[in-house]
Amino acid sequence: MTIEFWDAQAATFDDEPDHGLTDPRVRDAWARLLLPLVPKPRASVADLGCGTGSLSVLLAEAGHVVCGLDFSARMVGAAQAKAASAGVTATFATGDAAHPPYLAASFDVVMARHVLWALPDPAAAVREWVRLLRPDGVLLLVEGRWSTGAGLTSAETQELVLRHRTEAIVTRLDDETLWGQRIHDERYLVLSGR
Repeated sequence: MTIEFWDAQAATFDDEPDHGLTDPRVRDAWARLLLPLVPKPRASVADLGCGTGSLSVLLAEAGHVVCGLDFSARMVGAAQAKAASAGVTATFATGDAAHPPYLAASFDVVMARHVLWALPDPAAAVREWVRLLRPDGVLLLVEGRWSTGAGLTSAETQELVLRHRTEAIVTRLDDETLWGQRIHDERYLVLSGR
């Protein structure tokens, strides 16, 4: 998908409950899912393909140091506005999630939600993301195999992670509270702490 496609999506991206996290129940569900997985207070987090920054802001509100990166300048602008409105500090930049412009071993957490499936070379992207982690860092991938047939199965994503890590724990994300609606496809989180 092109930059123009994502730029065009920016104005309405947050209309989806799991994108904007404006429904307190949906927001709370994502907080309950993700915050316990962040390994320590004030963890440094790379949110790759951050979109409008909803998860970045959620983590920044919990005291973490967040760097959000997105392909779309309009998405980044929306993320910056969202962080300012929430009164939190997070750094947002325009860039390619497949090739993040960060130093090796510079993050405690690398997170991507619904990004890996859209990249031309998911295997190379996972390799890059693992490179960004400190030795005790955590990789958090929220992905899915959509009812349209697009996406990655949990087994495919797990296999990509296990090429570079010794752990890839899959958790099904079929709780409709996370999405603000009933879902009819495979959605999951892959957690890798080593």
